[in-house]
Amino acid sequence: MIEVSHLTKSFARHTAVRDISFSVDRGSIVGFLGPNGAGKTTTMRMLTGYLPATSGAASIAGHDIFRDSLKARQHIGYMPENVPLYDDMRVKEYLNFRAQIKGLRGGDVRRHVAEVIDQCGLELVKRKIIRTLSKGFRQRVGLADALVNRPDLLILDEPTNGLDPNQIRQIRELIKRLGQKHTILISTHILSEVEMTCGKVIIIDGGRIRADDTPQNLVARMRAAGRVSVELQAAPETAAGAISRLEYVKKVTIEVAEDDWAHLSVLVDSGTDARERIAQLANQNGWPLRNLHRHDAKLEDVFVELTRKD
Repeated sequence: MIEVSHLTKSFARHTAVRDISFSVDRGSIVGFLGPNGAGKTTTMRMLTGYLPATSGAASIAGHDIFRDSLKARQHIGYMPENVPLYDDMRVKEYLNFRAQIKGLRGGDVRRHVAEVIDQCGLELVKRKIIRTLSKGFRQRVGLADALVNRPDLLILDEPTNGLDPNQIRQIRELIKRLGQKHTILISTHILSEVEMTCGKVIIIDGGRIRADDTPQNLVARMRAAGRVSVELQAAPETAAGAISRLEYVKKVTIEVAEDDWAHLSVLVDSGTDARERIAQLANQNGWPLRNLHRHDAKLEDVFVELTRKD
């Protein structure tokens, strides 16, 4: 559905996107991740025809986005981070207007608008003035706008931006349902949402692609250290010093010291498990042990490992 080859975008003396290449298969949900200023939004704007590229090539459904822009854009539904809406229009009126702007006429307008109102849960607010809507409903209107011409591809830039936890959950479930009929490229900072919805993750940083794989494979290949939480009854500095000398232990941090109990965070080499050695050490020193837990790596750990500057 999307093919990007050696795409670059420069602004005066700043290069926002540097020679990136990736692909998105038809029918997949792909998370496009990166820290602020990494080049995510610039890439999305190039794919949707809002920005020209400095060099490189990209195609949507086989149509070159630069030489055959109109045909490529007919396959795209784009929802930008800050959804531009006409606040003085009613929801249904706005969607009718947007459907006509996208080339729909007559009965097609009515059918498509009724469909997206149902899909996006807008039935109760379809006659309301847009400026009176909550942030969550405004996001839904923006998503309905992106869907109204039944595009093959949805490009969603921070669709849960500014939403509360309940609204985020509702949008997540909606995106999952849409993924049954559409290819979706989604940019978000909420990595737990990506793990639950996306079959593939692309991580960009400094304008370059740092990772392109499934969340499971990225976690499995992560270079970062594992982490073990320890709670034992001992002088914190003494326990931390003893544990730090164990094999495979990289760093020990005292998190909390209360009522003679030390709460320690232990970083260990990737692929190792120091729990047995820590338990033996506690037994040898007569330190009561009430918690020893290994934390499984998550997509957030991969993201931090690939994008941190230290």
